[in-house]
Amino acid sequence: MKTLLGPRLQFDWKIVTITVVSTLLLIVDYYQRLTPNKGYDRTILYLIIPLLIILLVFREDPREFGFTFGDWKAGLGITAIAIILIAPVLYFVSRGDLTMQNYYKPSLNGLPWNTFIDLFGWEFFFRGFILFAYVRKFGPEALWLQAVPFALAHISKPEIETLSTIFGGFAFGWIAYRTRSFVYPFLIHWFVASFTILVAAGLLG
Repeated sequence: MKTLLGPRLQFDWKIVTITVVSTLLLIVDYYQRLTPNKGYDRTILYLIIPLLIILLVFREDPREFGFTFGDWKAGLGITAIAIILIAPVLYFVSRGDLTMQNYYKPSLNGLPWNTFIDLFGWEFFFRGFILFAYVRKFGPEALWLQAVPFALAHISKPEIETLSTIFGGFAFGWIAYRTRSFVYPFLIHWFVASFTILVAAGLLG
């Protein structure tokens, strides 16, 4: 039997836990509604549950998973530069692509609170919970690894956006890695989502 099965496999139980749990949470988010508000669902799935796992299962400090302001000087500087560089591209794409306009116009109601609650847990999930656990095991390659589920989670959104998310996910991951915090990718992503909705709705030009 040993010859048939080969050497015994050994796994890092925390990596296994995060990989399995994160996959299941993404599936639940896609198929189920826990509350009347999708943003509240994502706060539960992507913020509260990961934090409980870190605290109660791993028995670690959430700050080790980017739940901190980290290098705030670098973070604010990178955030400001990113917004300046991204805004013109977003404007061009959101104004020029009909699918972007049709998809995002309905999200205008409740802005910017709706994008805040939708993305705060979302960013901690990818740029905190998954990223910093993977960095321990895989080093900088974790920047690409966390970008894969992030990109796949965008399927069903406009194609032009979804195609960019593997690179955007890497960039957000690098910012979190550089600053040791998920806060700055969140701020950039919050701007991106809110600005895109405003442009798509025709309120900015």
